[in-house]
Amino acid sequence: MIDYDGRRFSPVTESSGPAPVAQYHQQQDLIWGEFSGGEVRRGSLAGTCDAEGVVQFAYCMVLTSGEAVTGLCRSIPQVLADGRIRLTEYWERFGSGASNGVSTLEELPHSANAPLQHQ
Repeated sequence: MIDYDGRRFSPVTESSGPAPVAQYHQQQDLIWGEFSGGEVRRGSLAGTCDAEGVVQFAYCMVLTSGEAVTGLCRSIPQVLADGRIRLTEYWERFGSGASNGVSTLEELPHSANAPLQHQ
């Protein structure tokens, strides 16, 4: 099982602008986290992790536009050669902007693991 506690993730993107950063916490199979940055003023997630490290969670966030967004996500881990984790996320967003898609997050190197700053 992968231990996600204290790990920080950010989207893999070709954009040069700021991107959200998420910090995960874990107790046994329970996963929760908070994220902010880029277009996200503040977000949170809560869910569970199975023995293979697959995480399933619900999320909610408030964007810089003021819009509140909720959804579900299933994240499948891949351990990279340097020991960091890449998550392939299959997500679904609810509400007026309902959509679904696939995103990739990568764990930030330990040197980037400073406390999360909220806006």
